[in-house]
Amino acid sequence: MLSNYIPIVLMMVIAIGFGILMANLSKWLGPKRPNFQKLSTYESGMIPVGTTRERVSVKYYVVGMLFIIFDIELVFLYPWAVTFDKVGAFAIGEMFLFIVLLFIGYIYILKKGALEWD
Repeated sequence: MLSNYIPIVLMMVIAIGFGILMANLSKWLGPKRPNFQKLSTYESGMIPVGTTRERVSVKYYVVGMLFIIFDIELVFLYPWAVTFDKVGAFAIGEMFLFIVLLFIGYIYILKKGALEWD
């Protein structure tokens, strides 16, 4: 029974080993001549100002998470839209309920002010 999994485990070991090898190959074989220009931050040719360790507003992350949440709902809408003519009334009702719940969530985040950038 476990012998059926040997090819999968072997493939995973080879894939992980290949990934580690390729990630480190340039470090091992590449030239090592660091200088100030190569180690500086690239900002469109402008002189870097400040540090790269500055804190980012939590609003930035909240908007990012909301985008992901409302973007993932499309994953549920596409299969339904493709099979719209084949599904029954129950599936149409369920999708309507899903869209109503998403709309309620959208109204909630608007009322909470999550999309207002101060």
